[in-house]
Amino acid sequence: MFALLALAGFSRLSRQSLMKDMTGHRMMVLAGAGLLLALHWVTFFHSVKVGGIAVATLGFASFPAFITLFEAIIFRERVTAVEWTLLGLVSAGLILVVPAYDFGNSGTIGLAWGLLSGFSFAMLALVNRRAASGINAIQVAFWQNLFVAAMALPFALASLGDMQPLDWMWLALLGVFCTGLSHYLFVFSLNVLTARSAGLVISLEPVYAIAFAWALFAQAPTARMLLGAALIVGAIIMSGLRKSSPAPQSV
Repeated sequence: MFALLALAGFSRLSRQSLMKDMTGHRMMVLAGAGLLLALHWVTFFHSVKVGGIAVATLGFASFPAFITLFEAIIFRERVTAVEWTLLGLVSAGLILVVPAYDFGNSGTIGLAWGLLSGFSFAMLALVNRRAASGINAIQVAFWQNLFVAAMALPFALASLGDMQPLDWMWLALLGVFCTGLSHYLFVFSLNVLTARSAGLVISLEPVYAIAFAWALFAQAPTARMLLGAALIVGAIIMSGLRKSSPAPQSV
């Protein structure tokens, strides 16, 4: 709801209509994307609660691999050998952060929820790439957040009375800056980037999260987590460097 208010206010200030070129078909597509976004948030927050911040964000970072597989198999898009290598590095990093290959382990369960969060976000990225064509990024973000709010409100309504003033402040910050603004920037980036390129950049999120969790909540990462994060960062750096190089041959 806070994200909706922020996006509506920004739309008014920039004089961009939220209804421009909206059709029934586009509304249905954005509603489907809203469902994927709701699934992504619920599974991600549950992953944080079960497995911790580092495990959840590293599980979520799997979504570039899902994007590449979907684009190669479903949409028949060519994926370069370099891109497969980069995604292999991301996947290797994820394998390193599995606490134990045992579903009785809370960290492993949390990682599984994080992977489901990454899967749903990958689907959302692909839908946004196609649904956002011809639609302003603010519109896409606004309508998707509206559908998420409509889907989530019935489940959250009973708990809203227990919220403290400080809780509302944190939710406002989360909604305005970490949801409304970040969602708009992500959708806008898809106008000039492929979904997998944007996905590789967003894979840096676990690095930020691990650093802040360590500093703020004393959740020190293990050596394996740090090595996994290093592989992910290495993939991001390689992806950035190849932008200035001639495009490699496709496979």
